[in-house]
Amino acid sequence: MKRNLFIILFFSTLAASAQDSLFARRIVDTLTSPYFWGRGYTNDGIGKAARFVSEQYAEYGLLPFDGHNFEQPFSFDANTFPGAMEVTVNGISLMPGKDFIIGPQSRGVNAAGTLVKSDSIHYIDGNHRIVLTLQNKLTWSVEQEVADFTEIEVDKRSIAGSPETIRVNIENKFIKDFTTANICGYVKGTARPDSFFVFTAHYDHLGGMGNKTYFPGANDNASGVSQLLSLARYFAQHPQRYSIAFICFSGEEAGLLGSQYFSLHPLVALDKIRFLINMDILGTGEDGITAVNATVYPKEFALLNKINDENHYLVKIASRGKAANSDHYWFTEKRVPAFFIYTMGGIKAYHDVFDISRTLPLNEYNHLFKLMVEFSSDEMKP
Repeated sequence: MKRNLFIILFFSTLAASAQDSLFARRIVDTLTSPYFWGRGYTNDGIGKAARFVSEQYAEYGLLPFDGHNFEQPFSFDANTFPGAMEVTVNGISLMPGKDFIIGPQSRGVNAAGTLVKSDSIHYIDGNHRIVLTLQNKLTWSVEQEVADFTEIEVDKRSIAGSPETIRVNIENKFIKDFTTANICGYVKGTARPDSFFVFTAHYDHLGGMGNKTYFPGANDNASGVSQLLSLARYFAQHPQRYSIAFICFSGEEAGLLGSQYFSLHPLVALDKIRFLINMDILGTGEDGITAVNATVYPKEFALLNKINDENHYLVKIASRGKAANSDHYWFTEKRVPAFFIYTMGGIKAYHDVFDISRTLPLNEYNHLFKLMVEFSSDEMKP
C-alpha cells in the first residue's frame, strides 16, 4: 500500500509539473502572438495585454486592492510608429526589424537622398536630417520624446559596400499622455493579512515598428509574466498565513515608469512589504540565475542558496549588487527589501524581432517556480 501511494504521489507530481510547463508555454505563446502586437503602443497591444492579465487574476480568484478592479492607471508620453516603415539603401529594399530598425526618438520622414560618410559607422543625409548607423546587432527601445532628425540603424550584413543612397517613408505619431496601467492583485493571508510578500514582472514590451513588424518579447518579459501567473494561480489555491501580492507593471521598457508610479502611489503600504521578488527574463536558466541586490540582502541571499542547494534546483545562483536595471529598483530606493531574478544562458535574443516563443526553452521553469514558492514561504515565517 505504501509503495502504491508513493507511485501515485510521484506520478501526480510529474503530471502537475508537466501541466505547469504547458501552462507557462501557453501564456508565452499567447502574449507573443500578433494579437498583442508586442504589448506596446500601437494596435492597442498594451491594452489587450493588460486586460488579459486582469482576466487571469479574476479567473484565479485574486482580489483587487481597491475592491473593484485590478488596474492602476497612469500615463506618459510615447513616440510611436503606427504606419509606413520603408527603407531602401543603394536601391535595395530592407526588411523592418531584420535588416533595420528606426531610432525610437525619430521623427517621421518621406524623402530620397544621398548619404555622406561621417565616420566608419555613420552616414548622413543632411538635406533631410537622416542619420544611418551601421550596427552588428539591432536592439530597439522606447522613447518619450521626438528628436528633430531620423535615425536608421542598419545591420551591416544586410547591405554590400558603403551606403550611398537612401529612400525612406517612415510614419511616426507622438502620443501625449499615453494611458496604461499596472495590474495589481493579491491573495489574502489567513493569519497576517496586513503583511505582504510581493511578486512583480513587467508585461509591456516594445510594441510594433510600422504596420507589419512587431517585437514579440518572449524572454523579455512574457517569461516573467508566465512565472508570476503560475505563482498567482498556485497561491490562490494555497493561501498562506501572510498575504501575497502580484503586480504586473507597465511602462518598464520606457524607463521603469510603472514601478516608479506604484512606489509613489502604493496600493499597499511599503513598510508592510516583507520582501519583493521582481522577475524579468526568465526563459532560460541552463547557467543558473542571477539575484540583483544579493549583496544588499545577504541573509535572504543565503536562504535562497540554502533552498537551492538542498533541492538541487539550479546549477548556480550568482550574486550581483544594486542595479537600476528593472522594476525592483524603485522599491529598493524606498527601502523595500527586494531581489531582481533573471536567468542565464541559452538564447541571445534581446529587444529584437528574434525574441520569440518557439526558441525560448523555459528549461528551468519548474525548478524556478519551486524555488520561488519555498523562498517566499521560508522568508515569511514568524
